[in-house]
Amino acid sequence: MNPAPAQRGDIAEAARVLSALGLVTAFGHVSARSAGVMLITPAADLAGVNGAAIVPVPLDLPDAGPLPAGAPAEAWAHLALYRARPDAGAIARGQPASAFAAAAAVSGAAMNGLPVSGLPVSGLAARLLPLYGQAAWLGDFVPVHDSAHLLRSAELARRAAADLPAGEALVLRGNGALTLGATPALAVTRMWLLAATCQNWLAAAAGGPPTPLTAAETGSWRSVADELLPRLWQHLRHQANIGERSPT
Repeated sequence: MNPAPAQRGDIAEAARVLSALGLVTAFGHVSARSAGVMLITPAADLAGVNGAAIVPVPLDLPDAGPLPAGAPAEAWAHLALYRARPDAGAIARGQPASAFAAAAAVSGAAMNGLPVSGLPVSGLAARLLPLYGQAAWLGDFVPVHDSAHLLRSAELARRAAADLPAGEALVLRGNGALTLGATPALAVTRMWLLAATCQNWLAAAAGGPPTPLTAAETGSWRSVADELLPRLWQHLRHQANIGERSPT
């Protein structure tokens, strides 16, 4: 199967926006599901990626690999999430600076049984609860995978994916974050939201345990995500100022 140039172009455009927004450095990737394969950006600077550079990787690739030439080594993380989450249409991998700090803070609190986002977390995986409406578009909470190992094997990637059975964002302690979406644009939009969420959590936590949204408040915001996330994507796309999408 030869995926349509438009789909490749959508992935490349989302990747360039991710870079322009400062959510990746030299390392990061965007992928999308396409029938029996995932299409992923190459191991290269996303600022200049185009549709022709997108690498197809079989979704049923054996755990022993190898990955196709040009695919990033952490493509295993994308594969693991697509296999675990049939609802995931696209994935963004980034390194928001605020995510590094928030993960360190919340993991340290969880390790010591201290309150995180207003709740005791003894015995629970470290997690960030939404403090404001748009943060709820990441899930009922954002789990923190408590390992800084690079996800360069099928087994390490499976362990990380297991921490995201629901919701659309996973923070990797010491290793950035992964966000899901129906499309590459929405996965990138959620990476921006995750960066903002972590930044706001850090600011609120400086004054003591923050007060999270109630379950009802979170649910009300999640109910309008499909309506409002595309509008936020258009705003971010114009903010990134990368010009019109080119399929090649």
